[in-house]
Amino acid sequence: MSTTTNWYNAERVAHKGSVVLDRFMAERTAARSAVANAAATYPLSSGTSGSQLYEWLTGAGALSSAGPAVTERTAMSLSAVYACVSLIGGALASLPLTIYSRTKAGRERADHDVWWLLNEQPCDRMSAAVMWEYLAWSLLLHGDAFAIIRRAGAMNPRIVGFEPVHPLAIATTVIDGRIIYTINTSGKVEVIDQDDMLHVPGLGFDGQRGLSPLRHAARQSMGTALAADEYSARFFSNGARPDYVVTTPAKLSPEAADLFRESWMARYAGARNAHVPAILSGGGDVKALGLSPEDAQLIQTRQYNAGDIARFYGVPPHMIGILDKSTSWGTGIEQQSIGFVKYTLNRHLIKFEQEINRKVFRKSPVFFAEFVTAGLERGDYKSRNEGYRIALGRPGEPGWMTPNEVRRLDNLPPIAGGDELSKATSATPADPTPDPAKETQ
Repeated sequence: MSTTTNWYNAERVAHKGSVVLDRFMAERTAARSAVANAAATYPLSSGTSGSQLYEWLTGAGALSSAGPAVTERTAMSLSAVYACVSLIGGALASLPLTIYSRTKAGRERADHDVWWLLNEQPCDRMSAAVMWEYLAWSLLLHGDAFAIIRRAGAMNPRIVGFEPVHPLAIATTVIDGRIIYTINTSGKVEVIDQDDMLHVPGLGFDGQRGLSPLRHAARQSMGTALAADEYSARFFSNGARPDYVVTTPAKLSPEAADLFRESWMARYAGARNAHVPAILSGGGDVKALGLSPEDAQLIQTRQYNAGDIARFYGVPPHMIGILDKSTSWGTGIEQQSIGFVKYTLNRHLIKFEQEINRKVFRKSPVFFAEFVTAGLERGDYKSRNEGYRIALGRPGEPGWMTPNEVRRLDNLPPIAGGDELSKATSATPADPTPDPAKETQ
């Protein structure tokens, strides 16, 4: 009886296959996941040299010389940073991304499956506008924008979606000349090849990652702005500086001073008593307290920091509410806004366009994607109509745009016969010479 009991193992009988082998494979899989997890989180949580945690602890990373740590949350608490990032991200999200096909005559708009993904819904969790804003935010704050290219299957390269990923959740490495991305999100580790990842780096790309503005380029400027904001907030919250002081010739006891202060506030405080004249007897005097030179300098520092952040992101100051200084962007608000599109927004758009074209349309080079910025670059209504008249052709000048092409720019439907270019014509001058035949009739 005892022999049978020792031989019978309920676990082995109930388990299909080898219990020992399955246990060994489970332990091996867990060990591999732990290694991949450590590799993916190394830039975030590792305390070794080169990681963000090490730099934070030693003061060489996100900590600025002014004191505050510059992170994505602290940076976005600055009104200038929030305004610049939301402006560029919103402009990017508002632009249509058109798919074209190359033809012998030039190019024409094409119907493609990825148009819906890039312009309406890249994945189930967000719309296309939200994705573009998120990618712009990642690029402007962390120096890299990532979006996984989801395909139909391992043997089916058809693209079915795009999934943006936080830059701090990705670790990169180069194997055989190819960038491999290790993603760790919510404890799930995923390894992605470079062909399945939209990666738009910022300035300072070293072959793997772009230069993080928060950790390098703008750390001191944003740190100074954070320190100034923190100091001013503490200054006003503590209420350490009164607006005026009341002096008396005789020394008051603490009880008498408190009683005088309470009676003064009850009599003269509040909007209803704003213009009630104060009457002091016994030689009392009221003196107003102004801003000290240090306090005035603090206000100037905050104004300078806002302009410095706008300069860092290449944004005209007037577009984030700085209207007290002149600018060299152009002679008017309209020209300054057009300059923003040409010199600031386009440098980001071209990176996204090239990354999409080389990753999405690699197997079909006939197609390519391009952002349409005409809506942002157009002038006022009168100037735009004058430009349309020139494009359609005037007497003596041939047209270089058809009526339907002009109507398409203003989102108007085509008209019949609107695909023909206007040819150069001239008005027939009146003939001053009389016609003898007509005179004899």
